[in-house]
Amino acid sequence: VQLVESGGGSVRAGGSLRLSCVVSGYTGDINFMGWFRQSPGQEREGLAVIWTDDDSTYYFDSAKGRFTISRDNAQSAMYLQILALTPDDTGVYFCAAGTTRQWPARYEYQYKYWGQGTQVTVS
Repeated sequence: VQLVESGGGSVRAGGSLRLSCVVSGYTGDINFMGWFRQSPGQEREGLAVIWTDDDSTYYFDSAKGRFTISRDNAQSAMYLQILALTPDDTGVYFCAAGTTRQWPARYEYQYKYWGQGTQVTVS
């Protein structure tokens, strides 16, 4: 399984972005997917999770309000829409996928597959 993120870049504060994560390979055992972010000098943090059976979503506190996670099964893709970007949103955004069935999948150890990340810089 490979996950490839895209959509990052340099953005002015107040703008918006939609990050994409395309999944390839055998995806039959993937039960949930999530977005994580690592800001400069900080540990990686969870942002949002989406489950593949019913598209249930879970948002970490830091992502509530401005972030929207979604999925397109036909495109084998997952998205993260971010509105009203601030410099604090600067960081590397990672997508990940997991195969367990532990709702809501808040912890990194629950994720089996990871992308390489896409850089977002807000100024």
